[in-house]
Amino acid sequence: MKYTVDDKKMNAEDFLSLARQVWPGEYDLPKTREALKKTINITAYDGAILAGCLRILSDGCFFGTITELLVLPQYQHQGIGSRLLCLAREHTPTILYFGAQPGVEPFYEKNGCQKSLQSYIIDAL
Repeated sequence: MKYTVDDKKMNAEDFLSLARQVWPGEYDLPKTREALKKTINITAYDGAILAGCLRILSDGCFFGTITELLVLPQYQHQGIGSRLLCLAREHTPTILYFGAQPGVEPFYEKNGCQKSLQSYIIDAL
């Protein structure tokens, strides 16, 4: 597995292929391209296959958030997600906040993450 921090070569098509296999849904390719330009993208490639990706959105000083941590189903439980989190911890300039899908809390706690503030969302109009 090859890990890259701040992967500028990852393309939106590869990212969407990964995302659709983890979180099925409709995604906008041009918007995805723009979003990827605004985040620190940490990738895990098995040859040409994007097996995992963690994205960080940060102001560089006070706040950072993990927008996604995605690992292809066939690559899960092999330490890829844990390694991506470790790389995020080593290379982020700020504390990281993030939400977790129900049921995956043990994964984050195993990796040294601590529960923090309650989160809320504001939907776009």
